[in-house]
Amino acid sequence: MSLQLYRPDGRGGLEPRPVIEQDWRRQLRSPRWGMARRTGRLPALANPEMNPTSGLRSAAFWVGLAVLTFVLLIAGYGSGFWG
Repeated sequence: MSLQLYRPDGRGGLEPRPVIEQDWRRQLRSPRWGMARRTGRLPALANPEMNPTSGLRSAAFWVGLAVLTFVLLIAGYGSGFWG
């Protein structure tokens, strides 16, 4: 027995609920999205919490991290710390 198919009858029991909507996708549609809008397109939504990092800055970060790692390894082997 599933609660999707049965509902309370008011006397402490359950009665079957007829299935009305066969196309469950129609229930998921919202007038705010996609084809339900007059333009038929999704709205342009900005994300104010995300400020994307430029490609140059992110590449510089990874190159800097690689150089720092290389310098630490060379200093560690040169001083005999790793050996």
